[in-house]
Amino acid sequence: MKLLFLASLSPCSGNRTTARRICEYIECSGHLCMLRDIGDFKSSSQVADLISEKKFDAVLIIHLYKAGRLLLDSSVPYGAIFGGTDINEDVKDAKKHEVMGTILQRARFLVAFTDQLKKTAEQHWPFAGSKIHVQSQVSKETRCYTASSDLCSTSILIGSLSHPQASGSNATGVVTKPCAKFNWGEFLQNSGIQFKSIDPYIFLLVCGLRQVKDPLYLVDAFSAWHKVEPCVYLVIIGPEIDPVFAQQVKAKLKSAHGVYLVSEKPQEELHAAMRDSFAVVNSSVSEGMSSTILEEFVELSKRLISDTGLKESIVTKAKEYVEKHHSKNSEKETYQKLTANLL
Repeated sequence: MKLLFLASLSPCSGNRTTARRICEYIECSGHLCMLRDIGDFKSSSQVADLISEKKFDAVLIIHLYKAGRLLLDSSVPYGAIFGGTDINEDVKDAKKHEVMGTILQRARFLVAFTDQLKKTAEQHWPFAGSKIHVQSQVSKETRCYTASSDLCSTSILIGSLSHPQASGSNATGVVTKPCAKFNWGEFLQNSGIQFKSIDPYIFLLVCGLRQVKDPLYLVDAFSAWHKVEPCVYLVIIGPEIDPVFAQQVKAKLKSAHGVYLVSEKPQEELHAAMRDSFAVVNSSVSEGMSSTILEEFVELSKRLISDTGLKESIVTKAKEYVEKHHSKNSEKETYQKLTANLL
């Protein structure tokens, strides 16, 4: 089978690694899978032309609206994976809801990452319940060794933003690799934070500047908190995805106290900042699985398991949980079976 896979593949999208991982599963079954970014297409007719030109037998998509709308002019069989914002946000828009209903009705199967996402979808489209399969994101245990081969950490990795090659193995999931040359004091000074006479408590909000991430939700609270506790700061880090909203954020911060905006950073620098901060916060109004919070979890885990006894207990219980709820073999089997039914 020759399959076209449509998803958001931008570095800021959590769908990227998920799509790459599923694509590998499909190709392991002996099929040909071409992964394409939905941003490459301006209309559904372009996708229809591509399908006809390349003679694709079927299509797989992530995100019922953003990718699904590109299939309105296509007649090949397809399956869909809910992205999160499609079910939590796009359903509120009548036109988008209609498009998603059409796509959902024609889909051979649908995949939700959680039971809650499935329940929400069934509330909007009761007829689709039998089509929706729940498949959690994959996790994999990875061990990190120093040059002397001493075990320095054990982390449970959950599929998200990180590139499969980031860990130096075949594992796909959240892998943190803080920049060794990162200077925390220099980072704070460049952010505009002066802390000569105080020990600052830095909270990081890592998000692209767009409404669904709602960074302004925390600004007033942290500004008021900073007036009472001058050592408390909020640093917002991320790209300007929505230029208009980004200007609103910048305007708001002009009158805020203790809240600073920093442009996006390379991933290794971001991981180092997360490691050195007091806490990482998340204000998104629609979150399927926050990669930033998961990456922070990995960093905190590295500190926590310095206690040998505690490490053994945590790893044992974590492995049991992962094997039950986030098995890579289970995920692989699910997608291989579902895509096989597209023929």
